Amino acid sequence: MINIEDLIKICENAGNKIMDIYESADISKMEIEYKDDKSPLTLADKEANKIICKSLIKIDPEIPILSEEGAKISYENRKTWTKFWLIDPIDGTKEFIKKNGEFTINIALIENQKPTLGIVYAPALKKYWFGSKKGAFKLENGRKQKINVNQELGKTIKVVASRSHKSPKLNSFLSNFDKYELVSMGSSIKICLVAEGSADIYPRLAPTMEWDTAAAHAVLKFANGSLIDLKSKKEMIYNRKDLKNSFFIANSQLELKEMLI
Repeated sequence: MINIEDLIKICENAGNKIMDIYESADISKMEIEYKDDKSPLTLADKEANKIICKSLIKIDPEIPILSEEGAKISYENRKTWTKFWLIDPIDGTKEFIKKNGEFTINIALIENQKPTLGIVYAPALKKYWFGSKKGAFKLENGRKQKINVNQELGKTIKVVASRSHKSPKLNSFLSNFDKYELVSMGSSIKICLVAEGSADIYPRLAPTMEWDTAAAHAVLKFANGSLIDLKSKKEMIYNRKDLKNSFFIANSQLELKEMLI
């Protein structure tokens, strides 16, 4: 049985390593590289990935791992997986480089293409969000709080959007609402804000990958929210042949989902 306390400890250890590099005054020590898709990769991504993968193997060596930093596993290999870890050692690397604190560690357990356990940790903010069949929770300053999506929508819809990945389609989407409040945020924190009720909806109308969403999707799912793939019009699934997600909406209300899709 997987213990959430073990995952919290793994995130803490990886987060400590990330923060050692983050707090360095010399940006050259981040060892920034750029991948084929022009997204940045830093020393912190690599070091955190090592810590997380080694620790997850100790929990159960039989569960395979798919990580952003090891994503070249062929579909022929992974299509047989019924259970695996899906991780992003640093989600929001651009925020990490900008040093605004809005980056996270994402660890999700996927079973039969669905997230059944997920933890999101923002090491600069010292906040955890995690979800499983036991419910969804936020952990901050040693205080564990059960969270749930908003049950009722106010006259002003609270919309959270990406800080570093602006979409030209967002303004068109926002025209659905008479009144809205727009909050910009980095990384998977955006989905977690919907899960905890700080936002009503997060429309993602720009590219993401499976490891960007899976852990926070679990938090949202067990907080009674939904993450809807706008291509299939169904809940997002994982371990697809193409690891790139379709555009999606993370939301708190079924009525809202039906209005927008």
